[in-house]
Amino acid sequence: MKNILNDKSFHLSITITIIFIGTGIAFLFLGLVDYSWVLFLLLPVVLGVAIGTMKTRKYALLGAVITTLLLLIGIYIPGLSGIICIVMAIGLVVPLIFLGYVIIRLIKRYREIKDSNKLSVLVIPLLPFLFAAPIEHFFKKDKQHIMEVRTEKIFNYTPEQVYDAIKSVDTLDAEKPLLLKFDLPIPTKCVLEKEEVGGLRTCYFRGGRLSNADFGGGTITEKITQLERGKVLKMDVISYNLIGRKWLGFKQAIYYFDKVGNSRCKLTRVTTYTSVLTPRFYWQPMEEIGIQQEHEYVFNNLEKDLQKKYGN
Repeated sequence: MKNILNDKSFHLSITITIIFIGTGIAFLFLGLVDYSWVLFLLLPVVLGVAIGTMKTRKYALLGAVITTLLLLIGIYIPGLSGIICIVMAIGLVVPLIFLGYVIIRLIKRYREIKDSNKLSVLVIPLLPFLFAAPIEHFFKKDKQHIMEVRTEKIFNYTPEQVYDAIKSVDTLDAEKPLLLKFDLPIPTKCVLEKEEVGGLRTCYFRGGRLSNADFGGGTITEKITQLERGKVLKMDVISYNLIGRKWLGFKQAIYYFDKVGNSRCKLTRVTTYTSVLTPRFYWQPMEEIGIQQEHEYVFNNLEKDLQKKYGN
């Protein structure tokens, strides 16, 4: 450990990583970069290239990885991101640092590129990010991706009973799915002001167990666009302020109540949401799982309320 802490390449790699990752974080705060390919792919690759360009590299990669982990974990403190998203980002960023390192080392085998320990030379790979980030941000036409998550469950109650139990919920308190035990927002109650088209329904959230006091909390306000007792409850989201999730938005919430047999109901919950995170192939599955777990929690509480009110 003493050898690592005294190693010059270790120290230099820490400085380089702070410059590169710190620039990315600063660009986020300043609104000069999106949660996009440029941030999550290009930046770690060019960081790896810079580390691979160093003249001495004994513990350089170790220093870069450790510093990256600390910086990404650190953005949790001001509420810029949540634990789950940070873990996902680490899983994307760290391998790409290695990829950039490997690319430059392979290039060196076939082309003569001089190694350097000069900071002025090592920051040159950052230039593509400095140009690409604001260009992408200001010229990207479609920043939001619109997706739909659908969850179904059959309840041993009539559609009317299920409708009455879900339209307004005083307290949500049920078995929490795995991700809600970390830092996903947990719904606590939903208040229906008027049961009519145009009426408002407000859902309140609190942060998960590992969240800061306010992180992950907030409200979602919905406006009823269609309702028929025991048939459908459709709402447009008119405002939301889930703290700490600026990349995620909500457009519509729908409940469909379908009669099954004589006295059972198939409840279908549909959430339409927006996201600015890219690459989509990486982020979308986790977004969908998170929303499905929110649905599962609401359904667990609904089952509990129905049993309490009507019995088994």
